[in-house]
Amino acid sequence: MITMKLSNKKKMRNTLFITFIILIGLMGKIAYIQLIQGGELSTLAYQQQTLDRSINPKRGTIWDSTGKNALAVSSTVETVTVNPGNISEENKEKVAKKLSELFELDYETTLKKVTKRSSIETIAKKVDKEKTDDLRKWLEENNIKEGINIDEDTKRYYPYNNLASQIIGFCGSDNQGLDGLEAKYDSELKGKQGAIQRHTDAKGGEIGDEGENYVSAVDGNDLVLTIDLTIQSIVEKYLEEACIDNECTDGGNIIVMNPQNGDILAMATYPSYNLNSPFEAYTEDLKGIWDTLQQSDKTKNLQAVWRNRAITDTYEPGSVFKLITASAALEEGLVTDIDKEGQFSCTGGIEVAGVRIKCWRYYRPHGAESLRLALMNSCNPVFIGLGQQLGVTKYYEYLEKFKLLQRTGIDLPGEAGSIFLAKEKAGPVELATISFGQRFEITPIQLVTAVSAIANGGTSVQPRVVKQIINSETKEVTDIPIKTNGTVISKETSEKVLSMMESVVSEGTGKNAKVTGYRIGGKTGTSEDGVNTNKYVTSFLGVAPIDNPQVVVLITLYNPTGEGGHQGGGVAAPVGGQIFSEILPYLEVQQGNQDEIEQVEQVETPDIIGKSISEAEKILKEVGLELVIQNENEEIDKDSSIIETQTPQAGIVINTGNKVYVEY
Repeated sequence: MITMKLSNKKKMRNTLFITFIILIGLMGKIAYIQLIQGGELSTLAYQQQTLDRSINPKRGTIWDSTGKNALAVSSTVETVTVNPGNISEENKEKVAKKLSELFELDYETTLKKVTKRSSIETIAKKVDKEKTDDLRKWLEENNIKEGINIDEDTKRYYPYNNLASQIIGFCGSDNQGLDGLEAKYDSELKGKQGAIQRHTDAKGGEIGDEGENYVSAVDGNDLVLTIDLTIQSIVEKYLEEACIDNECTDGGNIIVMNPQNGDILAMATYPSYNLNSPFEAYTEDLKGIWDTLQQSDKTKNLQAVWRNRAITDTYEPGSVFKLITASAALEEGLVTDIDKEGQFSCTGGIEVAGVRIKCWRYYRPHGAESLRLALMNSCNPVFIGLGQQLGVTKYYEYLEKFKLLQRTGIDLPGEAGSIFLAKEKAGPVELATISFGQRFEITPIQLVTAVSAIANGGTSVQPRVVKQIINSETKEVTDIPIKTNGTVISKETSEKVLSMMESVVSEGTGKNAKVTGYRIGGKTGTSEDGVNTNKYVTSFLGVAPIDNPQVVVLITLYNPTGEGGHQGGGVAAPVGGQIFSEILPYLEVQQGNQDEIEQVEQVETPDIIGKSISEAEKILKEVGLELVIQNENEEIDKDSSIIETQTPQAGIVINTGNKVYVEY
């Protein structure tokens, strides 16, 4: 009996001890949860009990240089989501059916979302308000007040479709910038997301009486570009014409830069693509085979057209580079009188370190020349000789001064650097080829920037495409500063080189770029596109007006295979003349020789937007201009087809005989 009592007491003691240990453990666990994990668990509880729906901000507008033409805008659309737990069982199928019909979705997929055990499911993004209004009406008619959310959203839209596509770039479905300025300035443009917060239970049902908490989105900031819509339109028009007429198999690009401040007024690459549909086929040939291509081939084609070749691709500049050699020789005093007859002599070639390098006109040598004549004739031996006199060390010093050994720093993504042989490895032959523009590679933007230093009196200016940022809330304007990189050459040297460039256009290889009434300078170039490829790059670089340069234009055409050949003077220079003939009057650049001006009649471009094509043709013909339809097809009815756009715009003064390009 006593033994049994002792045994019970022992059991009771053990039970109490175990209970005590368990209580201590539970208290320790509670203390750990409360003190250590309290903050984290509180956050998780809030997240579970709070249903947040994002409100996307409006992405900032991208304006052209005038601040009047929007190149990229965000339009208001809406996003539809559902809270499955708030939709009654009897309505689930009906809701799924209506949503799938209205937004053209798969019914079974939509039904799964509507019946899913989750707090929120996205049904359709970036829907036009017309459709969501239909949904609102249907919900009201069917007395469905909970479980379906319609929230304001934004969609990126590009009013001018292909215009400046490689500069502007595009956005993804989440409004994040993926290319071009959209990517480079994404932090400025994207703004800050807002939210709608609602307290819910685990199934998404509402709890409490707090209702919704609305946190406003902050719209993105606007950008004002240096790109001028009118100049960009003119440049793209003539670039497309040049690439098609000259059968440029690898396309082309054109840059127009203000040498005084580095502003890029236009930058075009052909072919271009539609910014509103950047993932679709962009040529008629591709459209015909697009569905048969593998995804890797589609991606390769798209990445090729998205690339801004004016800044991402390097090439041999050819004879245009003789401007750099001439500038260095003048600055170093190797030549003092650019018109000294017989200072140089072309015998058809020159021997360098046992290698004979021919002049392009070796079969009929240029003979005695001044430096001006040598540049007009684009005579290789003269510039090889100047390079030899400068020497490798001094020549590379000028490459450095002209910023040709580094990137320009332009505010666009993907800029490439130049490809030069290291100074220590450059021998006599390498120096000779560099002196006339071959066996090294630079980007078009590097060349335009270097020649801009010649055009503006000797100062290196960094190119830019954004000049202002406008705060979306305060409307405060922040100016992007003009950046200079020191003096490259003297004003005297600049004036001498510009004078020679004017002679190249008036009498030399660039005469096809002449525009009556304006003083234009330039230099042509032709080079091989790689070694033994039988492909060529043809180019023309122009400066105007010579007495006070306001624009530098570089035309680069890749592998022209048409009947016009591949020489810069015959293929690229005429394009320069066409561009100058329109942009100089537009910029109100003062004309030069008044005797020449009087020989050319000028007219103000009429406003033909809203007119039928027949009416417009008659109006233009009366003032001596020609109408060209850019989107013409075989079924066009000229009496009923109404013009929507014209280039040049109304009010621009141009020479009679010019063309006005329209779309209907």
